[in-house]
Amino acid sequence: KGELTMSEVMEDLANCLFAEKLPMWWVKLGFASTRPLRSWRANLQDRCVQLDDWINDPLNIPKVVDISRLFNPQSFLTAIKQLCCQNQGLELDKLQVFTEVTKKEAKQCEAHSKDGAYCSGMFLEGARWDQASNSLEDSRPKEMFTEMPVVNCKAGTVADKVDKNQYICPTYCVPIRRPYYVFPAQLRTKAIADKWVLAGVALILDIGA
Repeated sequence: KGELTMSEVMEDLANCLFAEKLPMWWVKLGFASTRPLRSWRANLQDRCVQLDDWINDPLNIPKVVDISRLFNPQSFLTAIKQLCCQNQGLELDKLQVFTEVTKKEAKQCEAHSKDGAYCSGMFLEGARWDQASNSLEDSRPKEMFTEMPVVNCKAGTVADKVDKNQYICPTYCVPIRRPYYVFPAQLRTKAIADKWVLAGVALILDIGA
């Protein structure tokens, strides 16, 4: 007759699919995301495509890596530090990732970074990036997120002094932020860094659009 006894797990799954929400055990096993089900599935496909392209040609690292499509972006950043260790003979625990914002989009990068990796897929929340001044500026009205240009992520020794013209910007996987912290990015600023701290400015990898 095609009859099937519904268990509690199956009923929860059916309710989530009807409401276009992620089942709880998908959330536990999957990557951090605030997307509804349909958008989450499309994003999952995009992540798999990027990985498949890389796996099919592992000797050729992509010129620009969309860090928002990595299942574990921290591992990629750790790999950048490990490569620096091998090339310069430094200790891993004395290195950190530094960021340098370029004025390029991903399509405009024709070569690999000489000292790190070009990364895209970062969005500013609470401020915007002004390409003319190459620094942080106030957000425009009704503008919650602004996409960053390609960012060069490279490793270097931990600095004892903090540059007063830099804002140490926390980076998170999703807009709800904690507990999905990734790393601190360094962004140029003309204003004092405290202004952006009070504004809650952060970089978000997956804004759920």
